[in-house]
This record gives sequence, C-alpha cells and structure tokens, in this order.
Amino acid sequence: MGHMEMNTFQTAFKGKRVLVTGDTGFKGSWLTLWLHELGADVCGFALPTDKEDDHYNLLQLGSMIRHIDGDIRNADQVQKVFNEFKPEFLFHLAAQAIVRVSYQEPKRTLDTNIGGSVNILEEVRKSDSLKAAVYITSDKCYRNNEWVWGYRENDTLGGRDPYSASKAAAEIVFAAYQDSFLMSKKDFGIASARAGNVIGGGDWAQDRIIPDCVRSLKKGVPILVRNPRSTRPWQHVLEPLSGYLTLAVKLLEDPKKFAGSYNFGPKTQSIKTVKELVERSIAAWGAGELNVSPEANAPHESGLLHLNCDKANQILGWYPSWDFDRTILETMKWYKQVSGGQSALSMTREQVKSFMGGA
Repeated sequence: MGHMEMNTFQTAFKGKRVLVTGDTGFKGSWLTLWLHELGADVCGFALPTDKEDDHYNLLQLGSMIRHIDGDIRNADQVQKVFNEFKPEFLFHLAAQAIVRVSYQEPKRTLDTNIGGSVNILEEVRKSDSLKAAVYITSDKCYRNNEWVWGYRENDTLGGRDPYSASKAAAEIVFAAYQDSFLMSKKDFGIASARAGNVIGGGDWAQDRIIPDCVRSLKKGVPILVRNPRSTRPWQHVLEPLSGYLTLAVKLLEDPKKFAGSYNFGPKTQSIKTVKELVERSIAAWGAGELNVSPEANAPHESGLLHLNCDKANQILGWYPSWDFDRTILETMKWYKQVSGGQSALSMTREQVKSFMGGA
C-alpha cells in the first residue's frame, strides 16, 4: 500500500467522531486502537467481552475510548447510540463471526448478522451527522463454487452454512438500502467490505487455527489439525483494516464515486494450506509439533475460497503490504512476546506503527 494513502489517514480521522460496532471483537479492537492512535474520538458499541485475555481487555481500550455495552439486535440501543454520539464515520463490524458457532446457533447468527445490520442501516438512513460508513461482511458472502480463481465483487452471493448465508443476506440488504435510500442521501457515502481469514495477535477465538496453535504451543502439546489440505488466503489483521480506513477516506472525498462493494485480500502467493500455516507458525515460535486428526462428522467448511482484489487495487490504490512469511512472523511474535510478559498494548502499537511506516 502506497505511503500516499497511509498519509491520508494521519489527518482524516483526527478529532472526528467515529463509531465502531464490534469494538470488543478481534478485528474491532485492532481497528479501534488504530483509530485512537490517529486521533479519532472513538465510540465503541458491542457486546461485553467474555474472556479476560480478549485483545480488547489486554489493551485496556475501555479506558481510552467511550464504550457502550449493547447488542445490535436491539434497535432501541442502536438508535440511542446514534442519537447521542452523532457519528461522522461508521465502521460496522459487529457480528457473530464463527462458522462453526453458526451450526450450533443458527438463529442467533442470522438475527445478529442480518437483523442487527438492518438496525444499523436504519440509523444510517436517518442520521444527519454521518458522512461515511464502511459496512463489513465477509468473503464467505459469495456462493462458493470451489473454483481456483478469485471471486469478484459482482459474483453471485450465497451460502451453504448459516454463517455464509447470513453474510450473503447482509450484502443483499445493504444493496437494497443503498439503492433505495443511501445513494440519494446528500454528502454521504457508504460501501461494503469483504475480507476473510484474518490472523494476528490477540485472537483467542475457539476453532480458529492460530489461537488453537498458540494454546497448544504454550502447553507444549502437539497442534491438532482437522483439515491440513484446506487452503485459505491468509492475511494479517492490519491489511483489511487498512482497506477499511482507505475506503472511509475515499468515501469522504467522493461519496458517490467510491460507493459499492470491495474485496480486501492478500496476493495469490499467500494462499497456503492449513498445514503450511501451522508448520510456519511452529518455526516462528521455535518449537512444537503438528498432529493431523481428521474429525468424523465435521460440519461442512469450504475447501478453497479466495478473492480477486483488482477493484480495491485499481480504484482505491490499496495493496497488501505484508507477505505470508511476514504475516506469520508478526503474528507469532505478538503471542510469544505477550506470553513472555510484554504489554499487549505496546506490542500492538508497535505493529500498527511498523505497518503504517511500511517497515
């Protein structure tokens, strides 16, 4: 990503009121800290964290920003935040984000990811303070044909599992609001963003490969891998977040020109198997072993899905910065240093800084 784009962040958010839904989540906490570092007046709205070692808690973000405990499924709570905070920028990340949980709790997943997003869009439609909004869904919003080329923004949406279906539906709802209400809204721009398979320090979610690795490495037990041959386009959490920030700045510059949907993913060289990811993580940690144990009756997960990011490259001038090796290195370094007693805040700040500096 060019330095020119990075520099636009430096001033664009300074002193601006920015609402982040899902600030207590993994991506949300990284984005919230980054916005805080850029001088934004951030308000976070999300469910409270459920674990002490959540990235949000480790950073003590609650003491740096305004945070409101709430649920996007509750329209009254959402309305109250918009009315009281009067955001100028919105990043909507709040979601039920785990594919496997969507099999256990399909209704909660659909209510949150579709109904919750409708509550957000309703307030966006009514807001007179909002200038730019980035509505985050997922690369899983595409109907997965298991083909080898990347999905484009105009490819068919759809999903076999409740999570993917909820994200495809969230995109359809977004497009309806965009066409019916938001394109005609004066001095306002909104776009949806699709990214996936994000890794980085501070993620402790169950059933995610890097947190599973780190838990095993810390205990000194072999890392169990369910689907060693599954390929994924791995990217560091800061990559798509830099895309979301770029998008918000562009929407402010020209709200109608930059409206639409954008993919944010790594270069094709970063599409690696789960086995390669785990082996590289073990090497970066300096110890550990891998144990393949296929799971009987496992719920369906897609084998191959990656994004074509030509649109973000050409129209936004956004490109990924860190290759696969650097991504694994920075991720494992975060966990190792923080496990060894370094503060999560200084580690996270340092990585944001080196990412922005292009170092």
